[in-house]
Amino acid sequence: MPAARESLLDAAYTALTQRAWTAVRMVDVAAAAGVSRQTLYNEFGSKEGLARALVRRETENYLAGVARALSRGASAAGARGDAVGRVVAAAAWTLRTARANPLVRAVLTGCWSDRLPTPSRARDDPAPVRADRPGLPVQRAAAPVEGPLPGPAELVGRFCDQAVAALEPDWPAEELPALGTACETAARLTLACVVAPPASGAAQVPGRVPAQRSRRELEAEAVSRLVRGAFARTAAGAPSAHHG
Repeated sequence: MPAARESLLDAAYTALTQRAWTAVRMVDVAAAAGVSRQTLYNEFGSKEGLARALVRRETENYLAGVARALSRGASAAGARGDAVGRVVAAAAWTLRTARANPLVRAVLTGCWSDRLPTPSRARDDPAPVRADRPGLPVQRAAAPVEGPLPGPAELVGRFCDQAVAALEPDWPAEELPALGTACETAARLTLACVVAPPASGAAQVPGRVPAQRSRRELEAEAVSRLVRGAFARTAAGAPSAHHG
C-alpha cells in the first residue's frame, strides 16, 4: 500500500524532528499516519525496518534532487548551457539538504547523533519476532532484498556518476577521463564542505549579527569556487570552447 507507506514515513520523519528516535513510539507513528499499528508492522516489520526505510527514502530524495540540479539548462535547443554550473547547483543542493535534513547529513558524513536512528547496515534483519502477549502487533523482519544502506563513499560515487552521465553527452570524447576526474573531485569537495562548512567570512559589524541568509549564500559561493576550481584544472574546464 504505497499511500500508507508514504504516510507512515512522513509521520516518522515528523516525529524525528520533534524528539529523539529512541523516544519515537510506533503507536504514535501509526496514529499520526491514520493507520493501525499492525499495518505499520506489516509494512516495515519493526522499528528497525522503519528506520531503514526512512533513511533510504531521504537518501533517494536527496539523490533525485542532485539529478534535477544536473538536468537544469541541459535541454536548451542548440545550447550546452553552463555544464560546470549544473555541478555547482548539485553541490549547492547538497549543502542545503544536509543542513536541513539530519538523516541526509548523517548518511553523507557517517556521523550519527544520539537523536537519530542508527539502522544496521547488515543485509538481513533479525528473524521474525512474535508478540508475547495477545493484542500486540506481530513484528516481522524487513525484506532482505533492500540490501545494506548507503554510506558516504557510495553517495560520493553516485553524485559523481550522475554528474558524468549528465555532462558526457556534450563533452569531447577525448576529454571524458578528465571529466570523470573533475566530477569525482567536485563530489569529494562537496562532501568536505558538508563535514566542515566553509567559514562564512562575513564582516562583523558592531552591534549587528550577520544575517543567516548571508551565511548560507557565502557557503554556496565557497562551494561554487571549489567545484569550478576542480573543473578549471582539467582540459575540459571550459566545455563551451569545444561547442560547434
